[in-house]
Amino acid sequence: MSHKRIPKRKAAIAVGGAVALGAAVILLPHANASQDGASSDAATAPKTLKATDASDLASQLAGLLGDAFAGSYYDGDKQQLVVNVVPGDNNNVIVQAKKAGATVREVDNSMTELAEGKRTLKTEATIPGTSWAVDPRTNKILVTADSTVTGEKWDRLESTVQGLGSGMATIKKSEGTFRTFASGGDAIFSGGARCSLGFNVTADDGAPAFLTAGHCAVAADEWADAQNGQPIATVDQAVFPGEGDFALVRYDDPATEAPSDVDVGGQTVQITEAAEATVGQEVFRMGSTTGLADGQVLGLDATVNYPEGTVTGLIQTDVCAEPGDSGGSMFTQDGLAIGLTSGGSGDCTVGGETFFQPVTTALAAVGATLGEAGAGDQAGGEEAGGEDAGAGEAGAEGAGADDQAGEVGGEEAGQDDGTGYGAGQGAEDGAGDDGLTETH
Repeated sequence: MSHKRIPKRKAAIAVGGAVALGAAVILLPHANASQDGASSDAATAPKTLKATDASDLASQLAGLLGDAFAGSYYDGDKQQLVVNVVPGDNNNVIVQAKKAGATVREVDNSMTELAEGKRTLKTEATIPGTSWAVDPRTNKILVTADSTVTGEKWDRLESTVQGLGSGMATIKKSEGTFRTFASGGDAIFSGGARCSLGFNVTADDGAPAFLTAGHCAVAADEWADAQNGQPIATVDQAVFPGEGDFALVRYDDPATEAPSDVDVGGQTVQITEAAEATVGQEVFRMGSTTGLADGQVLGLDATVNYPEGTVTGLIQTDVCAEPGDSGGSMFTQDGLAIGLTSGGSGDCTVGGETFFQPVTTALAAVGATLGEAGAGDQAGGEEAGGEDAGAGEAGAEGAGADDQAGEVGGEEAGQDDGTGYGAGQGAEDGAGDDGLTETH
């Protein structure tokens, strides 16, 4: 049956005049109240920060506070960094965190205790259809079980969570089923498999390449930019399951132009660099099935037990995704690459949990670079998303999202054009009726 997929929450994103990030946050300002006339209270008032600046500050405070640091998150409404601190004899750490510009909150569970809880879950409750990640907003481990976790498996999981002690973890049920988001359709193809291209990068030898999901790459070595088309890229490295879900795929033609752009439908977001995710951060996801969607980061260093095996080190979000979106790009409005779509439960009608591979970890593992330091300088003068882009491109006229960002459509199949202008540019009307098989 012919159909059009439209995300439940259409993302509205402003591009083209994005303001550059401000100067790096100074952890402990040298100026004091007497120098600028401000009161002592004003000098320690929480700073207004962008999410990316808050992430930098959080990293610095984690090192400064040591064992007293118990996680952090970004309060998007107030635009402030909230830092959890375990009370102790040294109250100076709280003073230091406040001087740095953070909102300080005293909590019960230390990072050491939370990490021990996650190890117990790994040992006693590694059950397909479960996941866990630390939620700094509750200072607990959030454990999720999908619809397949029933009977004895549910009892085992519930017992393990209860055994962690009161106030250490919460458990919830998800209506969907955890799965990797690969399927038949369009974007990048290999036989009956279809996934989404994430970000174009430059390999360690200077060759053009792109990142996608590891579970896509372990299914097939060669990938095309059109269904039943000639391969344009070959898998170089892939990880799945295990410590991540990512792959480096090299373009077969070394002259392929591969700028670091994401096409969000009629406009592009220039990707400047990769960055770490922050809990509470607003993010956008582009995928070949559902187009553009947005949401928030919910947890970091998540463990997901897929039917194929356990994957660690992922980002947990509430951004919707569906089969075929695997490998697609997650990024910020101001052009920072954050993640690659891995999998989750639910869809863009009912929602659900979705997990992403951190781009920074993938780049470090494969030795590639992204953005201004990588493939972006190979773009030449081509207009991102144009019909006449350079070598290796497929000119996907009519493909992709329409002028209302996030709505997927187009008269022709929304295939990736081989340049990394987003992870595929939309599903064709009738995608899913082509007989392609779901890939896991």
